[in-house]
Amino acid sequence: MSRRKRVYSKPERRDARYDSPVVSKLVSKVMHQGKRALAERIVYAAIDRANEGAESVDPVEVLNRAVENAKPRVEVKSRRVGGATYQVPLEVSLDRQEALAMRWIVNAARSRRGTPMHIALANEIRDASTNQGVVVRKRDETHKMAQANRAFAHFRW
Repeated sequence: MSRRKRVYSKPERRDARYDSPVVSKLVSKVMHQGKRALAERIVYAAIDRANEGAESVDPVEVLNRAVENAKPRVEVKSRRVGGATYQVPLEVSLDRQEALAMRWIVNAARSRRGTPMHIALANEIRDASTNQGVVVRKRDETHKMAQANRAFAHFRW
């Protein structure tokens, strides 16, 4: 019997300005110590800045493309079998793909020291939407690790 609790899905939150669940999730990832208004200002400024010079009509399209490019399709998880630990490649669920992509984008923006958060976030979004930058490199590393360990795929359960 599983020791984990059942995961109940919550109703999807949408943000006020763009009416988008992706923007709402990004605001939640950026938010620190419950300061949602500050996180919303940062994300909205980053989206506006990332769209400068873009020919797309929908301002959220650049963000959606960035998240889509950053999503990992497979990842490795450690499995302990007979005293040895194996890195077993597993397919990633759609919810986790989106969560990982957003987490990587926000962490990459936070690691850019010396620049304001909205500028760093806009640069990361722009880089990821053009398949460049730290986030896409992290996704590629994850895929390479899964590819290298596909010999242990039979340990999935």
